[in-house]
Amino acid sequence: MPNTSPFGLTQAQAKQQLMLDGPNELEATHRRTFLRRLLGLLREPMFALLVLAASLYLVLGDLTEGSTLFVFVLAVIAFTFYQEGKSEAAIDALRQLSQPYAQVVRDGENIKVPSREVVAGDLLHIAEGDRIAADAWLVESDQLQVDESMLTGESLAVTKQSAEFDQAQSQSQQPGGDELARVFGGTFVIRGQGLARVTATGMRSEIGRIGQSLNQIEVTLTPLQKQITRLVHVLAWITLSLCVVMILTLGLRNGAWLPALLSGIALAMALLPEEYPVVLAIFPALGARRLAKEGVLTRRINAIETLGATTVLCTDKTGTLTENRMKVAVLAVGPATAPCLFAVNGEPLPEAFHGLVEHAILASAPQPFDPMEVAFHALGQAFLTDTVHLHRDWALVQTYALSPALRAMSHVWRASQDQTHIVSAKGAPEAVMSLCHMSAETQAQWAQVMHTMASDGLRVLAVAQGAFEGDAWPSSSHDFDFEWLGLIGLSDPLRAEIPQAIADCHSASIKVIMITGDYAQTARVIANQAGLQEGGTLTGDAIDALSDDALCESIQTVSVCARISPNQKLRIVQALKRNGHVVAMTGDGVNDAPALRAAHVGIAMGARGTDVAREAASLVLVDDNFASIVKGIRLGRQIFGNLQKSMAYIFAIHIPIAGLCLLPMLFALPPLLLPLHIALLELVIDPSCSIAFENEPADIDVMQRPPRDTLAPIFGFGQMVTSFSQGLCVLAVTGVAYELASVFSVEVQRAMVLITLVAANAVLIMVNRSKAGGLLTRIRIRNSVALWVIVLALGLVLLGVYVPWLAAPLKLEPLSLPQLMTALGLGLASAIGAWVSQYCLSLRYDE
Repeated sequence: MPNTSPFGLTQAQAKQQLMLDGPNELEATHRRTFLRRLLGLLREPMFALLVLAASLYLVLGDLTEGSTLFVFVLAVIAFTFYQEGKSEAAIDALRQLSQPYAQVVRDGENIKVPSREVVAGDLLHIAEGDRIAADAWLVESDQLQVDESMLTGESLAVTKQSAEFDQAQSQSQQPGGDELARVFGGTFVIRGQGLARVTATGMRSEIGRIGQSLNQIEVTLTPLQKQITRLVHVLAWITLSLCVVMILTLGLRNGAWLPALLSGIALAMALLPEEYPVVLAIFPALGARRLAKEGVLTRRINAIETLGATTVLCTDKTGTLTENRMKVAVLAVGPATAPCLFAVNGEPLPEAFHGLVEHAILASAPQPFDPMEVAFHALGQAFLTDTVHLHRDWALVQTYALSPALRAMSHVWRASQDQTHIVSAKGAPEAVMSLCHMSAETQAQWAQVMHTMASDGLRVLAVAQGAFEGDAWPSSSHDFDFEWLGLIGLSDPLRAEIPQAIADCHSASIKVIMITGDYAQTARVIANQAGLQEGGTLTGDAIDALSDDALCESIQTVSVCARISPNQKLRIVQALKRNGHVVAMTGDGVNDAPALRAAHVGIAMGARGTDVAREAASLVLVDDNFASIVKGIRLGRQIFGNLQKSMAYIFAIHIPIAGLCLLPMLFALPPLLLPLHIALLELVIDPSCSIAFENEPADIDVMQRPPRDTLAPIFGFGQMVTSFSQGLCVLAVTGVAYELASVFSVEVQRAMVLITLVAANAVLIMVNRSKAGGLLTRIRIRNSVALWVIVLALGLVLLGVYVPWLAAPLKLEPLSLPQLMTALGLGLASAIGAWVSQYCLSLRYDE
């Protein structure tokens, strides 16, 4: 039987139990061992070709070349391990950042701990929107409903009821039943709250026994990866065909089949763009880590693909555009025909307004978390402390939660030992008017007051009071007899950075729609302050009156949606998607989950959001700040742009390498590049395409471009032609180098060609860093990592040429100073052709 102390476990008991049971987490897939990673690496075509070539050298009796190639194999493996390690470390760091937390009672105090540290015997506080941390038995409950669909498959929430602990029942009760006291880890609280004693954690819980995994970051094959996989498969078949032709041609020409096979392997290594899968794995993972530094946690890596393509951004108002620091600004009481307004500015609160503030506090949580309720309590502490209007000795006996059908909440309090109870309600003015059964004329008069307050950008709530005899609570708060007390206007200042963030969205051709539950006039004032584009205002009632087709038409000119319910949010998202938009949507509540799932990019609030919303979203906004979303869009565009630049560079650099392998065969010349030279070049290309381009700063105009077309290929025909032309330019200068060195030995020819190629590689990096026509601009935008990669690549090849014990196995000879300067000059001269081809072809294939 679990610990029954109302003070929960002590910290020492919890620590001991954690050591005994282990962390409260499911067994996830472990990181691959060194051996598994090595075996996986050797299954890659490039590494298999390297090992095969090295083995053939040994078979031919060339121990020096075979050993040298194996050294290069080890170097490539080490660099690949480093890249994979960075990628896995980035994803692991995100898992740690996005881990859930739970509220427990330890040493008699409520504390927040990571869910993985919850232990059997803990007292667990659960409330609406929470993900339940472990299997537990309810000891207290208040209108508690739980979504157990992940265990049962049934979408209908079940009601939970506290009961005396029963050991047998705590093991036998199964998910899906109503009025049960057992709750299950991994399920979500849809309504109400409760206090539960943890009975099982980790793999001993119900979900652990089922064996499902709830990893916080999902890594799936994205549409982009599918595109590149198809491209690589096409290139692989082309490579295989050319290699077979080369081996047969050389073998039949001179009968030397093993050297022919080595030449075929060299061509395959030159043609295969094996770097594509590498950059596709590294860029999104490291990009997700960069997003985390901007306050945006990535729960689904493929969201990064979509983030930069967003065309419509639907955002909440409170806490996202505003600071979520509510302060009571105006109070309104009295008859509807002549209401009395009071601006809260530090002066003593007149007696006429005490009842309004009193019942606003009574209709709020005793320990408030919501900023509005915090503001009510703060106002009471400031003005009602020495009055009879604060009731710390009253007991809360019944609650009626806010719902989409009635946007008001009511609390029933026991004020004394008799059967009389005080009822307090607060909520949307129209909902409280309904509770008070107010006449249409009076409603219109108060609506005018509400409109005046909302015109100042205030959030307006109404408050009512009532009384009830007995304990037979009605099923709905509508059955209480309420009396209208008045209106409360709360101010919530706009975040200082919002106007610039909105302007950045507009310049990036991203439409921003503010979606709020607030009054339309309040929403429009805040929208104007934020700088939203002019547009119509659509209310929830108007949306309900529109068909789906009519909503698709109306939403095109709307910039503000007011008085919106979660279900209407979903309809808005669906309408925008039908109009062809890529939609990002923010949300924080339990009922926002369908809209977050429906959006292309769901963005949950990290500070005030519920676990349900975070589970449904692709991204989590740590600070709930709209400006962080804009930073995320900017970074998403940067990541995608750098990925395109890297892929263009990879395609371009493989053209001259393949040409240098293929052309000597066509003209019956001695082979220039052997497999070990290709391996040496791989040590140049891999850091260039991954490290250099991954660290590339964003283009200056990255937020002045329209969103990219998600249906367009990442590496389209125009880009392919441009890269092919750049590669031909580099092949041409290496051909010139080969011709100039033709009077010297093959080793000197090879050295000149390699140095020319590596110098031209530096040019390709710089050219592909830039957009067409922007080379000088990109040079001014420093990327120290790219510069270091260029210097180290050139240094590596020069060591191979000038260090004798390296030059001999590489079949190279040192160059004279004029030869070296000629090779470097030719490599740098390729910049002219590469840049001109990029500029001219961009005019023809402007994508």
